Amino acid sequence: MNSKLKIISQNARRLLIGKALELVSIASDDNLVRLSRILEKLTRDPYHVDILKRFRQAIKGNPGYVQAVRRINNLNPSVKRKLISNLIINSMIISAEKREEIDKLEAWRPPSLLVIDVTDRCNLKCDGCWAGAYHSKEGDISYELLNRIMREAKELGIYFITLAGGEPFIRDDIMRLFREHNDIYFLVYTNGICITKNIAKGIAELGNVAPAISVEGLEKETDARRGNGVHKRILWVMKNLRKEGVLFGFSTMITRHNSENASSDEFIDFYIKQGCCFGWYFQYIPIGRNPNTALMSTPEQRNRLRERTFKIRETKPILVGDFWNDGMLAGGCIAGGRRYIHITNKGDAEPCVFAHFSVDNIKNKSLKQVINSDFFKAIRKAQPYSANKNLLAPCMIIDHPHVLRGICKKYRAKPTQARGESLIEDPKITDFLDNYSKEFKAITDPIWETRHKACCEHWFGKESY
Repeated sequence: MNSKLKIISQNARRLLIGKALELVSIASDDNLVRLSRILEKLTRDPYHVDILKRFRQAIKGNPGYVQAVRRINNLNPSVKRKLISNLIINSMIISAEKREEIDKLEAWRPPSLLVIDVTDRCNLKCDGCWAGAYHSKEGDISYELLNRIMREAKELGIYFITLAGGEPFIRDDIMRLFREHNDIYFLVYTNGICITKNIAKGIAELGNVAPAISVEGLEKETDARRGNGVHKRILWVMKNLRKEGVLFGFSTMITRHNSENASSDEFIDFYIKQGCCFGWYFQYIPIGRNPNTALMSTPEQRNRLRERTFKIRETKPILVGDFWNDGMLAGGCIAGGRRYIHITNKGDAEPCVFAHFSVDNIKNKSLKQVINSDFFKAIRKAQPYSANKNLLAPCMIIDHPHVLRGICKKYRAKPTQARGESLIEDPKITDFLDNYSKEFKAITDPIWETRHKACCEHWFGKESY
């Protein structure tokens, strides 16, 4: 297909999807089913097709999904336009076509997502975080390098970029990045403190940025980790984002101490009221300045959170994801370039945000070269890490820690953070993770075999994950 025909095709699809999304304003279950079928016809990525099929199944008798999608109507018109052009057209449809073309020509398929730490500076100093209270711009990835990564990402069909830090909004050029790459959809993990009224207004006008604001629970839990008064500031920021019609959500690190409270009805209902349209749960991993295995949620707590997350999605008007427990939805671990890679503020290419080991640096290699390193290829080849393919336990860090240790040793991957080697060398941590993984396997293997294995084989195929 020549370039003119591609443009015509893309414009036609944009119009079709725009009309389809009008169905959301009268979002009966039937209209949402019709919308999902339209989108399914327009994407060639099997992963996205699976998501849309699951969505159709989910909305049957699950009012939470329907209500969550309906909330799109409350967003700023610019935000809704970018949901169509960037998140659906570019990140789902055009992305799939480009990656499929590369797969046919070069026999490898790029990931659909990048995570980039744009700085290690932060205005907070939260317990358990690998970022510190740094103040020098020397810790920022250069704007020129960011620009280059964005260009190379789009050449590979990657139009969904997650920014983290440090605190991304501490950079005075971050809005410029969003503006100059207005065909990309950005998810930004932020503590929210730097989001002023003017920035909230700017995000709404651009439309291609979704902040995920970090909270530990309600006021008591959040201030205990982040500092007195932080939660009140977060609520002020959320109010401004809600007023401007920005798509935003919460992000919560789950520990042994907040696992139940941070997934309670009270917690979810509170942040829905603040305007959150989505939420992310992340397990605490013993990394950072002072790794502490005692902060990790127990295997029983983690399994309970998995069950609770499904219940929230069925009943609440908010889309909640669990980075660890949603392995079934992603076909297992997504690290090492299968679905994403992580680039640090220093340019180190890591297989995962939580696996701080690297063999390559983006400063002296192309994005394509980095993704196709022997280190990342070995990780992709090892997935899903176990003979029974238990997607309830997908992680090479905490579910199959021997995998991370073995691959890092074989390819001489170096730690990218101070004391980063402790995750794979400190006996206190390695012994703990070995026992943890065995306990979690004992809990989830029977659940996987009896409830989920057949379903996942149906969705993904026995040999495809």
